[in-house]
Amino acid sequence: MGQALAGYSPGLFRSWAQVGPARQLNRPDPSLLSRCAVLGPGGAACRPAREQIGQSQPPLPYLSPVLKGHKLLNGANFASAGIGILNDTGIQFLNIIRMFRQLDYFEEYQRRVSGLIGAQKTGELVNKSLVLITVGGNDFVNNYYLVPFSARSRQFSLPDYVKYLISEYRKLLMRLYELGARQVLVTGTGPLGCVPAEMAMRNTNGGCSEELQRAAALYNPQLVEMIKGLNGEIGENIFIAANTQQMHMDFISDPQAYGFTTSKVACCGQGPNNGLGLCTVLSNLCPDRDHYAFWDPFHPSEKANRIIVQQIMSGSIQYMTPMNLTTFLAN
Repeated sequence: MGQALAGYSPGLFRSWAQVGPARQLNRPDPSLLSRCAVLGPGGAACRPAREQIGQSQPPLPYLSPVLKGHKLLNGANFASAGIGILNDTGIQFLNIIRMFRQLDYFEEYQRRVSGLIGAQKTGELVNKSLVLITVGGNDFVNNYYLVPFSARSRQFSLPDYVKYLISEYRKLLMRLYELGARQVLVTGTGPLGCVPAEMAMRNTNGGCSEELQRAAALYNPQLVEMIKGLNGEIGENIFIAANTQQMHMDFISDPQAYGFTTSKVACCGQGPNNGLGLCTVLSNLCPDRDHYAFWDPFHPSEKANRIIVQQIMSGSIQYMTPMNLTTFLAN
């Protein structure tokens, strides 16, 4: 995601927005197979967002061999599917780039830009740029709830685990601030229990997983309060929080009101709800993805992402804290 005024857009992500470094590694990344290959470079979430803020081209993956010279000034995408706030999240995946390493790359990136335009201008550029960070959901689905009696679920009760996640996330955001980020969009988790994958794997008979929904309901309000606290400590609004859970629930609860046929079945997949496995050339494929709230077992369709992006850009305080992105960038 980029900021039109700065023309620069560093980002630290997971698969919701991934076109990042994992794409350069030799592994079949699930989010790339299931989303980017169908919707094209930039991903379902990134393209509508870029259109809204006037950025014509997506930032290149940071490890891309063509990201050099003045292409660096368009920003970079550090995304890696499967990662979380915690380093032990996503241990079942190979070659993922964990958050601490993404932050190292962000620092290295600035040194490379400094070699082009000097340290002072680089600092100014980073200060004026928009950073999107979206992480946290995997710490539940690919960690705490990955298997019955997981290590983290034996270590923490769910409320204590959420508190631990928030405290660790706070450290990451403070590190981002120390590295010069001054306009940071932080997204909460979506409705974890309502994605087709979880409904299929947990045999919910078409309903949302109550336990995963409980996790999201505990986590997201605490994330917002943490963001408020950080802004108060710093003395200005550096971070804004997107209530992506509510944004999703609007069209999940009443898909027809948003022009969808269903919010329970993925456009591409197999098994119950088309919610099992990856989206591949052998999967069931819907005739019109615009009728589906979910593209694959985990990710919203492009049409759904446009709804989400519109709320991020101009939504009320029900959706954005302390302000929407349009207001944030105008300040």
